[in-house]
Amino acid sequence: MRKRSLFWMLAVLLCFLLAVARLDHGRRTEGKQQLEDALRRTAVSCYALKGFYPPSVDYMKKNYALQYEEDAYTVYYEVIASNLMPDITVLEKQP
Repeated sequence: MRKRSLFWMLAVLLCFLLAVARLDHGRRTEGKQQLEDALRRTAVSCYALKGFYPPSVDYMKKNYALQYEEDAYTVYYEVIASNLMPDITVLEKQP
């Protein structure tokens, strides 16, 4: 009887840990997508207001109050020309 109880307790604990890991992964994926969307919206806003896309992420941070967790994400922002949408890639840093 005790072995059965222990088995079910371990099974419930394993299910709980798997659910927490899945939630954490979903949260990180959603955060990455939100940052990418914010970068694109900020770049388009700059283009609409000033007639050029921002030259860098630092420019967006300084002039448009863009904020993000720099220790959690790496942002690649490649400017092609001031009148073409930059190539924006957000990667999650490994913990």
